[in-house]
Amino acid sequence: MALFALFVMWSANVRGAILYSIVSATVLAITIEAVLSVGPASEDQPYGWDLNVPSLDQEWFALPDLSLLGEFNLLGSWESVGVVAAALLVFTLLLANFFDLLGTMVGVSNTGGIRDERGEIPHSRRIMVSDAVGTIGGGMGGTSVNSGFIESTVGVGDGARTGLANVVTGALFLATIVLAPLAAVIPTEAASATLVLVGFLMMQQITKIDWTDAEIAIPAFMTIVIMPFSYSITNGIGAGFITFTVIKALRGKFAEAHPLMYVTSAMFLLYFVSGPIQDALGAG
Repeated sequence: MALFALFVMWSANVRGAILYSIVSATVLAITIEAVLSVGPASEDQPYGWDLNVPSLDQEWFALPDLSLLGEFNLLGSWESVGVVAAALLVFTLLLANFFDLLGTMVGVSNTGGIRDERGEIPHSRRIMVSDAVGTIGGGMGGTSVNSGFIESTVGVGDGARTGLANVVTGALFLATIVLAPLAAVIPTEAASATLVLVGFLMMQQITKIDWTDAEIAIPAFMTIVIMPFSYSITNGIGAGFITFTVIKALRGKFAEAHPLMYVTSAMFLLYFVSGPIQDALGAG
């Protein structure tokens, strides 16, 4: 229901359609839970709420747990697992974070139409620096990575252009430090419609691909398919890079791919096999 309501509002260019969809779906979910007492999903109750049970019968405020703040050791990984394994971990995280951000930047800029006359993303260096600082800060704070996410496309698609939306979003995230129980009232069923819309916005970009050129279309197809199946933008980009360079190399068209494409493909191959290598080193 929330999904179709969001589709209708979005197609009608209703500003704030995503917010209206989440809020109305949450109110409906709270009402259903209050009347029917559905409860969480389980083996005996497969049709229950997936993660959060939408109920106002709980505390709305909570003090944050800051016990992990600053609890890190810069050289701990090197001492615990060895130089080779730690280097592979750093390489894996660096590659994953960089290409996740790159995919997000491309998706957001295309949706917002904010590329310059040469098709480049403005202030890309600032974006990467801020993302790196956020990633480091998240690790130092004992939280998940504070990186850019592809869900930002819905905000840009809804009109966010100047950065003020990011300031407001950041302020609201600060508020959730003490309002975490209230944020937990929103069930995943109410917010998941937004992710479907994200997929729609991303699929709009495929019209720019020349699907009649197999050497371009097949790598693009691999990228599009691998991303949702592996839950990773990086994996999709890596599959596309490797497929593109392999096709060019085996067809004798080495010069048509930039040397950096081959270097990046080799890095992705190492990225994909780094897991088994780390497991082997750990077992050894």
